[in-house]
Amino acid sequence: MTFIPHDLGRQGEITAAAYLLRKGYRILHRNYRYHRNEIDIIAGDKHTLCFIEVKTRSSDAKGHPLEAVTPEKQKEIIKAASAYLAGLPVTEPDCRFDVIAIVAHSFTNGTIKDFDLEHITNAFLAELR
Repeated sequence: MTFIPHDLGRQGEITAAAYLLRKGYRILHRNYRYHRNEIDIIAGDKHTLCFIEVKTRSSDAKGHPLEAVTPEKQKEIIKAASAYLAGLPVTEPDCRFDVIAIVAHSFTNGTIKDFDLEHITNAFLAELR
């Protein structure tokens, strides 16, 4: 399988967003940035605001994609989520942090064709604001 890592990550985010839409989520933002920190997808799940990190790998030979969401990465996501919340008119929305892990088995012409996807809701916790 030939791929450029950046392209694989971008396609993983597209795959994750399509999955979330099929599950009834509303995609509010993609690639939200606060300074150097980024949240891949911000989505609404009924009345809950979800900050979603997407990790995509071509195999789990160097570890499962979930392992890449380290405590340091979680802190970066929490900083960006806090900044996002500070800009909202709503004072205390219900929030959670999810992780979507994708292992791509087939990546052809810049698109993930065959994959395994694991969605962990409430993957980690944080005090926000």
